[in-house]
Amino acid sequence: MTIFGKRPSEYIAFAKPFLVLVLLVGIFRLVLSFAGTPNSTARWFSITAVIWIGGVYYAIRVHTSGFGSYKQLLPICFLLSFTAQLVIVPAIILAIVTGVDNIYSIPENFFGNDGKTWAHVAGHLFIGGTTLGPLFGWIVGCVILFVTKKVVGEKSTTAPAEA
Repeated sequence: MTIFGKRPSEYIAFAKPFLVLVLLVGIFRLVLSFAGTPNSTARWFSITAVIWIGGVYYAIRVHTSGFGSYKQLLPICFLLSFTAQLVIVPAIILAIVTGVDNIYSIPENFFGNDGKTWAHVAGHLFIGGTTLGPLFGWIVGCVILFVTKKVVGEKSTTAPAEA
């Protein structure tokens, strides 16, 4: 199976550094929450910030590395967001099952409402986490990629001639 001419494993290999970082930050944030660290401290370790930094990085990198262009950026944006959901969704479900809030289920992270709900899980699975979030990140990334192409120019597919 290919997505825009590349195998899923190629996208994962290309985005691996930030995919791992998203997981590490997400797990660390949850561990801080379980350890009783104040939410105001745990918030400094933001999955969202890592995803945005990664999105900007890959919006530039897909072009400068020759990996692809606009369409290849979309699966990368999806992977970044999907990776976050691998930590967030189980953490919300854990809060639902135990009745104990964690950093991902507190009201501040669910529009001021109780975050220990299946609606919150569904929102991450079907709206913000896997559709609208990656799509919005991709749109912003496309603007950055457009600027990158104008500044850097088109990538050459041939090796430079030796003098």
